[in-house]
Amino acid sequence: MPHIRNMIQHSMDIRIRYGETDRMGYAYYGNYATYFEVARVETLRSIGITYKSLEDDGILLPVVDFHVRYFAPAHYDDEIRIETTIADMPAARMRFHYQTHRGITLLNEAETDLVFVNEKSGKPMRCPADIADKLKIHFQ
Repeated sequence: MPHIRNMIQHSMDIRIRYGETDRMGYAYYGNYATYFEVARVETLRSIGITYKSLEDDGILLPVVDFHVRYFAPAHYDDEIRIETTIADMPAARMRFHYQTHRGITLLNEAETDLVFVNEKSGKPMRCPADIADKLKIHFQ
């Protein structure tokens, strides 16, 4: 019996650099948007989709919604792990879920919604067929 998949998951580690901390010694909260962008790009790359190839094909993926809830801080030189999940097959929107951990401590949870946009028209569009083909094998 074949393995049934119903989501895409990817994890990556980031070490907090000194310049990413605030006066309290915490990783500055605004940096998490960048961390999530890196995690999102690497999640797509792990299944054979690159932002560069999307943009070269005239497809943009702007963020239209971003939510984050913080539970505990990260500090300079901490290694954090961002676990990224795409839980639903995208249509015109693609939602990414994130959990950030330092060891077993949950630091935050977040979501971003991105919309497929045709670069020439500037209008939203459905997920292109070639991208959908790469994604749907993870939702069978």
